Amino acid sequence: MSKTPDQRIVMTLDAGGTNFRFTAMRGLQPVTETVTLPANGDDLDRCLANLVEGFTRIKKQCPAPPVAISFAFPAPADYPNGVIGDLGNLPGFRGGVALGPMLEHQFGIPTFINNDGDLFVYGEAIAGFLPYVNGLLEKAGSPRRFKNLFGVTLGTGFGGGIVRDGQLFIGDNSMAGEIWLLRNKLAPQTNAEEGASIRAVRRTYAEQAGVPFDQVPEPKVLFDIAQGKAPGNQAAAREAFRRLGEVVGDAMAQALTLIDGLAVIGGGVSGSWPLFLPALVDELNGTYIAPNGTRFRRLVQVAFNLEDPAQREQFVRGQTREITVPGTNRKLRYDPLARIGVGMSRLGTSEAVAIGACAFALQKLDSK
Repeated sequence: MSKTPDQRIVMTLDAGGTNFRFTAMRGLQPVTETVTLPANGDDLDRCLANLVEGFTRIKKQCPAPPVAISFAFPAPADYPNGVIGDLGNLPGFRGGVALGPMLEHQFGIPTFINNDGDLFVYGEAIAGFLPYVNGLLEKAGSPRRFKNLFGVTLGTGFGGGIVRDGQLFIGDNSMAGEIWLLRNKLAPQTNAEEGASIRAVRRTYAEQAGVPFDQVPEPKVLFDIAQGKAPGNQAAAREAFRRLGEVVGDAMAQALTLIDGLAVIGGGVSGSWPLFLPALVDELNGTYIAPNGTRFRRLVQVAFNLEDPAQREQFVRGQTREITVPGTNRKLRYDPLARIGVGMSRLGTSEAVAIGACAFALQKLDSK
C-alpha cells in the first residue's frame, strides 16, 4: 500500500451518533492523538460547540498549520455547500444547518463534507482495495488494470459509494450510491437495508431460532454462534448471514451492472465475511430466466471472490494470450475474460474514511 508524500495536514472527524472522534492526517497517516467528545445530537448548540472544541484541540496538536478540514457526516445533506439537513440520529439538526461554512469561518480554512460511504470507497480506491488488486495483476504480468470501484458498508445501515476513474462520483444531489434504497430481494416490499444491516442479521436469527428480537445478540456474537464457538442456534446464525449475503449480492449486482468495476465491502458486519461472501458472489453470478425458459447471466462479467485463494488466482490469471494484428507481424496481449473482483476492505472502514477525507480535501485544493 503506497502512501502519498504530500505533507499538507488535514483535520478530520469520525462523526457517530453518540461520539465525535477528531484527528489530523498528513501523508494519509494520522499525526495527532484522537480527541473524542460527545455528539449531543439532540442539542444543536452543544453539538456545534463540541465540533469547534474538537477541531480546536486537534489544531493545537498539529505539527504544522492544517490546510483544510474534511470529514464524513450523515445525510441528508447538500455536501458541496456544506449544509446538513434533517438527520435521524442527530435530531438537533433541523431545517438546514450550514456546518461547513460555520467551520470555515471559525478556523479560516476550507471545509469539505461528504457521505461516509463515499469517503470509504474513495480511501479504498486511493490506498486500499483498488491498488491491492492492480498490484496483484501487475505482479502476475497481466495487462488488465481496474479504474472503477464500487463499495458498500454493512453496519447500522447499508451505505454505498462510487469512484469512477479515480474521481469520487456523488451525483447532482449528493445522493449517488444510495444502495440502501434498492429493493430487498427477499422482501420486495421493503428496501435492501432491511436485509443488509445489523438489524437484518438479528431479525433473521430471531425468526429462525424462534426467539424474541430483543434477546438476539449483536452480529459479532452471532458469528461465533455460527462457528460453534458460542452457545446458540448454529443453523439459525448461519442462515442469517447467508441471507445477508444474498440480499447484498442482489443489490450489488444491480449497481455493478451500471458501474462495471471492482467491489469492496466494509462496515461493522464485514468481519463476518466468511459466512456471507460466498452467497454474495453466488448471487452476482446468478442467472435470469427468459420467457422461453432459457437462462442467461445477470452480469456479463464473471464475479470472483478475491478472499478465496483459488478464485483470486483465477481472477489474476484471466485468459491472457497473444494475438496477431491482421496484415502485420505485430502481436499484442489480449485478455478476453470480462471480470470483476469482490473483496473486503484492505484499510479498515474508519481508516479508509479518514484517508478518503484527507485525499478529497487535497484534490479539491489542487483543483482550485
